[in-house]
Amino acid sequence: MPEIKLGLGNPPQPIYLYVKKLEVDGWIYAWYNCEIEQDKKIPVSQRALTGYVLELRLTDKDFKGKDNLKLDIVVQADEIYIVRSGIETNFAKSFLLAASVVQDFTQPLIIVANPGDENSVFCNLYDALTKTKIRREWNPNADWAIMIRDVQSKLTPISDSVDYAQSAQPQSNPKQTTVTSAIHPQDLRVKQIRKLLNYPLDLIKEWLHFQDVSSPSELHHSKVDELVKTMCIAWASDKFDHPNHAANSYQKYVVSAVTDGVDELQAIKAWMQQFQQHTVAQMV
Repeated sequence: MPEIKLGLGNPPQPIYLYVKKLEVDGWIYAWYNCEIEQDKKIPVSQRALTGYVLELRLTDKDFKGKDNLKLDIVVQADEIYIVRSGIETNFAKSFLLAASVVQDFTQPLIIVANPGDENSVFCNLYDALTKTKIRREWNPNADWAIMIRDVQSKLTPISDSVDYAQSAQPQSNPKQTTVTSAIHPQDLRVKQIRKLLNYPLDLIKEWLHFQDVSSPSELHHSKVDELVKTMCIAWASDKFDHPNHAANSYQKYVVSAVTDGVDELQAIKAWMQQFQQHTVAQMV
């Protein structure tokens, strides 16, 4: 049983490391802590964090009507740390590429934040026991959603009774209108496609109810595929004389494109644009 330190101390909340290149008094930093109440960034001089990667979370911050998706890396060290960076940043992508090679996350890792050119920050990952760098060739076109799911499947999840990304979230500045929630990749997938298709949320809830779940994250990925297909065919149903034609079109232009490596959201957009162009051509 770990020793309990009695007396005064800080609340048992995670320490957030926000990834961003900062220059302060001529020194370059790659991440920082934040005093939310004072709206103050505190640069962290140490560029390496050693610990056990427990969890990856996608956090959707809706700011001024725009989605701002973050990758949260939850690390157990002397305290719980959460390394937060934009999902589209070089840091997130270089971390995911290296983490995808790791097979055993029960061993400690060293996460290193390296400032790059201009405002970029990259991540290097090391085996903490051997101090060897974990390498994978850079691939800007990797399927990051699948990579996140693959890494998550290898991790030992944190106890459900402790939700670090929500209940222990730092208090936001009252002047900000940011709303934060943890989003599972399957929930995000359904959310993005539902918005694209303008599919009724009530119908999603009803479909999930019949599956005896409350969110897509509770489903096997094959069931999520089924839900996505249901939404797409519903959108296309009034554009064909027979429902089978809509299903065949979806299979031909969306499923086949995704199998060939096209991003699913982009494949659906292209499929929808084909209908729009066909409709315009008929009207001319």
